[in-house]
Amino acid sequence: MNEILSKIAGCVEFGKINRAAPYPPHMKDQEGADELTRQALEEGVSAQDILTKGLMPGMERIGIKFRENKVFVPQVLMAAKAMSTALVHLKPFFLTGEVKQKGTFIIGTVEGDLHDIGKNLVSMMVEGNGWEVIDLGIDVKAETFIEALKKHENAIVGLSALLTTTMVNMERIAKAIRAEIPEAKIAVGGAPVTQDFCDRIGADAYSADPQGLVEFLNSLVA
Repeated sequence: MNEILSKIAGCVEFGKINRAAPYPPHMKDQEGADELTRQALEEGVSAQDILTKGLMPGMERIGIKFRENKVFVPQVLMAAKAMSTALVHLKPFFLTGEVKQKGTFIIGTVEGDLHDIGKNLVSMMVEGNGWEVIDLGIDVKAETFIEALKKHENAIVGLSALLTTTMVNMERIAKAIRAEIPEAKIAVGGAPVTQDFCDRIGADAYSADPQGLVEFLNSLVA
């Protein structure tokens, strides 16, 4: 069992989606996350173990490499694609409750900002680490965040912005959420965002990279 889980983790780390995928070159013609996940289920490996001992370690390793500038956005996107392909096989087990997710993370790019690459990257990393992700998209108003938080009790919310001009909206949205749901946990991120800004607007967490956010989220359920 450990061998196949280790192989799944490697497929996620290096972005090996399936046997037909030419990337990465050193894994050409090998089975990928798709085949190995299906095989593991057929061999009686639990969906929970595939998630926590296969997919999540792979995503954690690529997240740390990204933080250390050892890989770049394209490699992370390939890892996320491999992870998503494997998750298709696990989705039925999420629906039955057999696989327990750590919690719910709501994310959106704030009102006035139409950038979504960073948000999408974070969404993939968080989902790959065992969280349910509710992606509200781009140009998201305060009311939409608040409505989602009321619908998903105890969810953590992430606000993304890529422009200095939309940081004003991030501050306004964070304060509106705090006024409506005082106990809400708010994480902020994006190119112009800093820890000082996070502290000033009363958010709970800031990270310069997706792995830092994953570590913050995991600390809430440890």
